[in-house]
Amino acid sequence: MKIRAGRLLGICAVAAVTLMTCLRAPCEDKRRDDQRNEKRKVIIDQDAAGPAGTDQQAILLLIQSQLTEVLGITVVTGDAWLTEEVAHTLRMLELIGRTDIPVLRGAEYPLVRTKEETERLEQRYGSVAWLGAWTPRFYHPPGELGAMPEGKPTTKPAEEDAAHFLVRMVHKYPHEVTIYEGGPMTNLALAISIDPEFPSLAKELVFMGASLNPQTDDPEFANSPRHEFNLWFDPEAAHIVLRAPWKQIVCTPVDISVKTRMTNELIDKIKAGHSPAAQYIGKYARLRGSYNYLWDELTSAAWLDPSLITKKENRYMDINLDHGPGYGDTLTWTDRDKPKREVQPVEVQFDLDTEKFYKMFVDLLTAPTPQPVKASAP
Repeated sequence: MKIRAGRLLGICAVAAVTLMTCLRAPCEDKRRDDQRNEKRKVIIDQDAAGPAGTDQQAILLLIQSQLTEVLGITVVTGDAWLTEEVAHTLRMLELIGRTDIPVLRGAEYPLVRTKEETERLEQRYGSVAWLGAWTPRFYHPPGELGAMPEGKPTTKPAEEDAAHFLVRMVHKYPHEVTIYEGGPMTNLALAISIDPEFPSLAKELVFMGASLNPQTDDPEFANSPRHEFNLWFDPEAAHIVLRAPWKQIVCTPVDISVKTRMTNELIDKIKAGHSPAAQYIGKYARLRGSYNYLWDELTSAAWLDPSLITKKENRYMDINLDHGPGYGDTLTWTDRDKPKREVQPVEVQFDLDTEKFYKMFVDLLTAPTPQPVKASAP
């Protein structure tokens, strides 16, 4: 009887463990699903010049946050050519250990603007400070890779193109996906042309771009306060996107960006960190010229923590499409003087808590790399 009782107790113990394991598995699956659902879904559309610099650093802030699920990075020609931007992005993801995030090739050229027309306009109306991939001192043919000091990537971009990926994701996660735009809006305009429901199915659009009346001694804006590169490079795309029916549009313009600076002090603080992102920035970040604004990084950070912004106003916004001296300039109105044609309200950021932003910038880039949240098995 004692032997049988012992066996019975053993059987009961095994059964109890098995039962607890079975009960725990759905709970763990639910916890993983809840964790996935709690994260804020975002697609990063970026003219991803690199290594480091405002484009890659803005991408890193969104990846480094524990609050986000980056569904993909869609790349567009802007600050550099598409091919090299894709390579810099793939390599950055390799160096930080996040090759799970898909990188998708987007538009290589603007919808209408050409390099040749831009050169003719410069001859007639004066030079433009920054031409992105067309800047003469950095220019090379679009198919060439350019310098890759961080090394060439071994991973490849996804086979799907950027515009179809954008459309597919908002259908997969309707009203959940934030579209972060850090470059020209060509990919977004193409997505709208494929599916006009794309903007209404997204949760919101947040973008770095536009210029209203920046208070700065920067000669880039002294005579052209309404000129801003991202919207200027592809004005027709920006016109399409800004008039589309988004639920919300949030804009980080030049006006607030010029209140920020990348400094050697910030680089040294990040370099002192031990995370892969910190080591990447510490090795490749450089100050260029006199200004070094944190353009796109502020857009990322303000989306992650809106309390960084201390002043904002609603405006209606569009782009000047007349092919003259103001081609590509930002147009804005208040509710009182907006045109009768359909324009969308845009939340425009004007001031920030700079020290809080700098602290967040350093903290995120020196934090451990978040691991991807895996979906539970069906």
